[in-house]
Amino acid sequence: MKIRLEDVRNKRRLNQQQLSTASGVPQPMISQIETGEVKNPTIKTLYRLAAALKCTVDDLIDADERGA
Repeated sequence: MKIRLEDVRNKRRLNQQQLSTASGVPQPMISQIETGEVKNPTIKTLYRLAAALKCTVDDLIDADERGA
């Protein structure tokens, strides 16, 4: 599963620390998701990030990975 977190975060003009504060997800975890070190974050983590970014979890998952 490819996560588009960095793309969405940059569109919202947030840095990793700001997103961490808004979502409650630790900044190192955000970095690991963006670099691909963490390939399958938990659904809870995705929901927290999506809520902070004012988007859906689907927006964070690459369309090719969803089978679209």
